[in-house]
Formats: sequence, structure tokens, C-alpha cells
Amino acid sequence: MKNIKTYIPALCLALTLSLGLASCKEEDPFLDRDVAPVLVDIVGAAFGAPIASEPTVGYQATAPKLTLSARLLELDKTNILDHTKGIDSIPVPNVPIKITLRTGAVLGEVTSNAQGLVTIDKTWAELGVPTPKAGTVTKISWTGTYKGIAFTRFSQVQAN
Repeated sequence: MKNIKTYIPALCLALTLSLGLASCKEEDPFLDRDVAPVLVDIVGAAFGAPIASEPTVGYQATAPKLTLSARLLELDKTNILDHTKGIDSIPVPNVPIKITLRTGAVLGEVTSNAQGLVTIDKTWAELGVPTPKAGTVTKISWTGTYKGIAFTRFSQVQAN
């Protein structure tokens, strides 16, 4: 009887730990498991835009041409523990990027240059806005593949 009293708490502890570990392995339906291989920094967006979910770039409603740009950067974390060096942002050249409206319309395909910059010129009409007014927002997707991992970055264009 004494042995059973000793083993019951140990058995309960083992079951609790095994159930706790099993629940940690449950898939999260809201988060992807793949980390984006590059940082897509939308040029012209407000400070903090690389972290923000949808950076917005403002253009004049009367502008005849809009230049949409993004920088592709790979984060080198080699010196992450050295506070005098930290993380380095390295431009990523030669990555094809497909720029589309969220409606599915393709705006174009461009390849990043030596500085990791992708740029495309469009008009408001090509963005699906024939007569832009202040506050008009167009949603854009930047999609590519780097090191075998696909990524997409969302941004917005707003008429001022």
C-alpha cells in the first residue's frame, strides 16, 4: 500500500508534464511557420513601416506618375550578441518581384538591383483609380521568392 501512495503522485506528475508538452506542439492556425527570408522595406513609408503590417505611402492626387519602390534586405545576425556591431542589413540583388493590386491585377514584374531596390512607375489610372481624391487608398502586394522561400509584403498607396 505504501508503494502505491508513492507511485500515484509520480504518475500524476508524469501525466501532467506529458500533456503539457503535447499541447505546446499544437499548430497555430493564425501564424505561418516560415519566417520571411528578406525584409521588404517600402520606400517613402513613415518611420516604423518595416514593422507595421501595411505601410502607406502618400502621393499627390494630381501626380502624373507614381514611383513605387521597395528595398529588399537580408538580416545578417552574426553579431547579434555584440552590442558594438549588432544586426547588419545587406541589400539583396537579383530577386524577381511581382507587384500586383490586391484585386489580382498585375502591375508588373521587376528585379532588384545591386542595392536591393525594386522600382516601378505607374499612373493613378493603372492603379485602378481614374480620378483620385484625397484619401483614396489602393492596396498593393509585393511577392517574390528568395532562397526557396516565398514571401509577400503588403503596402498601400494613398492620394493626398
